[in-house]
Amino acid sequence: MASSPVLCLGELLIDRLADQPGLSLNDVHSWTSYPGGAPANVACGLTKLGTPVNFISCVGSDVLGTALVEFLKTVGLDCAGVQLHPTAPTRQVYVVRTDLGERQFAGFSQPDTTLFADTRLQADLLPLNLFAGVKFLVIGTLGLACPETAAAIQRALEIAQTQFIQVVVDVNWRPMFWPNPSLAPGVIHDLLRQVDFLKLSIEEAEWLFDTSDPEKIGHQLGTVKGILVTAGEQGCAYSFSGHQGRLPAFSVDTEDTTGAGDAFLAGFIHQLCHRGAECLQNPALIREILTYAGAVGALTTTRTGAIAAQPSAKEVEAFLYLQQHSPFS
Repeated sequence: MASSPVLCLGELLIDRLADQPGLSLNDVHSWTSYPGGAPANVACGLTKLGTPVNFISCVGSDVLGTALVEFLKTVGLDCAGVQLHPTAPTRQVYVVRTDLGERQFAGFSQPDTTLFADTRLQADLLPLNLFAGVKFLVIGTLGLACPETAAAIQRALEIAQTQFIQVVVDVNWRPMFWPNPSLAPGVIHDLLRQVDFLKLSIEEAEWLFDTSDPEKIGHQLGTVKGILVTAGEQGCAYSFSGHQGRLPAFSVDTEDTTGAGDAFLAGFIHQLCHRGAECLQNPALIREILTYAGAVGALTTTRTGAIAAQPSAKEVEAFLYLQQHSPFS
C-alpha cells in the first residue's frame, strides 16, 4: 500500500436530505440518501482534488455500512482502516433545508445517539501502517462524545505525536451527537491542546472561546500553528504565523450547503500538501491557499449532497480562472 500524505479519522454515515426545502422534519414527504460524515467528506474531497488519503472509521456490518464502503472505493479511497461492527448499525442523519439551501440536522434513525457504529471505533484495531508517511491527521470532535471512539482518537493522537504528524481539527459541533452536551466544551478544549491547525465556524468560535477573532483564539491555545474561522457566505478569517486577515466568500447560486465547510478544509489541506506548510509564512501565499479552499467550498454548495457535490481540481481551476477574468470582478 502506497503511503498517503493525509489520514482522516472519524464518522462515516448516511445523510438523509429532505427533498422539500423549507419544511420541518415532520412535514417532509420524502428524503434522498447521500454518503456523509465530516471526516469522510474531507477524505473524499481531498481524493477528488488529487491528494491521496487514508481513512479510518467504523460502520455497521449492515447493508448501509457495506454500501458506504463500496462507495468510498469508487471515489478512490482505500478502506483498509474502516472497521465493521457486528451489531451496531450505521448512523443515518435526517437533514432539513431552508428555501435558501441552508441545512439543519434534525434527527437520527434511532433515538439513542450512542447506539451507532461510529461510536464503537476500536483503538486496538487502528492499522499502524496507515500512519506511515502521513503529514496531516484530520479529525473532528464528534467521536469524543462516546468512550470507545474517544479512546481511539486519543490513540491516533499518540501515534501522530511519535511520528511527527501534524494534527488538523474541525470542531464540527453537533450537540445532538452528545448524550451530555454540557460536557463537550471541556472535552474539546482538552483535545485542542494537542492540535496544530484548527478550523471552526464563527458560532463554534464564540461558543468555545467567547470570540471569533482567530488571533485571540490562538493566544488562548498557545501552541496552535494556524486557525481558520469560517462564516459561510461571509467568508473566513484566519491567523497563521503572526499573519491575520479575512477573505470574502465567492458568490454562487446555492443549492445545498451540506459539507461546504468540509470541502473548504479539503481544499486547504490539499494546498498544504502540494505547497508545503512553510508557505503559511508568506501572507500572499496564505491568501492564495484560502482563495482556492473557498472555491472548493463554494462549488460544493451548487449541487446537493456533501460528497456528490464536491468538485474536481479541474473544476476548481476553471472556476478560479473565470472569477479572475470576469468583467464583473
